Amino acid sequence: MTTGRLALSVSVALLAAAVAGSRVSTAAAPGNVGTIKGRVRLTGQSPGNTVIRMGLDPMCVKMNPGRRVVQEEVVTSADGGLSNAFVRLQGSFPRTAPPAEPVTIDQRSCIYTPRVVGARVGQTLQVRNSDPMFHNVHSLSAGPNGFNVGQPGAGMLHQFRLRDEEIMLRLKCDVHRWMTSYIGVVSHPYFAVSGMGGAFEIANVPAGTYTIQTWHERYGSLTRPVRVTAGGTAQVDVAYTGAEKAPI
Repeated sequence: MTTGRLALSVSVALLAAAVAGSRVSTAAAPGNVGTIKGRVRLTGQSPGNTVIRMGLDPMCVKMNPGRRVVQEEVVTSADGGLSNAFVRLQGSFPRTAPPAEPVTIDQRSCIYTPRVVGARVGQTLQVRNSDPMFHNVHSLSAGPNGFNVGQPGAGMLHQFRLRDEEIMLRLKCDVHRWMTSYIGVVSHPYFAVSGMGGAFEIANVPAGTYTIQTWHERYGSLTRPVRVTAGGTAQVDVAYTGAEKAPI
């Protein structure tokens, strides 16, 4: 059973996180740096999103009274802007310390928020349970970023150090199988997540020519060349047709 663009959003928190994630500012020396601004679009028809069968757990139904909650796999604006795409520069950059503050993913009303987020190698991932019920946090890592913990009650918090690059690291709940979240783990600060309307911005990028990679959970990865000039703003348009498919 599916619903279209008019389906209710899973949560206000997810929307806020998506907007916040659309812009990344980095500490870089002034001078020989520029900015990348862009937009991720879906040119084909939005497929709609599957309605989550919350009835499999009455507690989840109770926390979403009267709501038809959907799996927000494809979130588009009226003009095709595609949210929740992870955008990063490919290549090697001078090593810088990761942020001291953690990246936080919350379990609220039986949904992970945010759905897509970026993080640095060496940064702490903090997973919180805000629901008065048991959740399981299972990291499906192809490398050293794996973990699998239970969080049986509200207020529980676990922290993990992200040890290696991974595009993308998926989290799931083995108890509520619709719960999923994705983390782009990179070794440099030049990344973003497209927000509402598909917009993103990456600031303080050293001048040069790069390949920019865009990843979406349904449509996979696209790459585009981008040239950054000192003091300039490079514009990037990334368009998925809807025919693309992410590798399983």
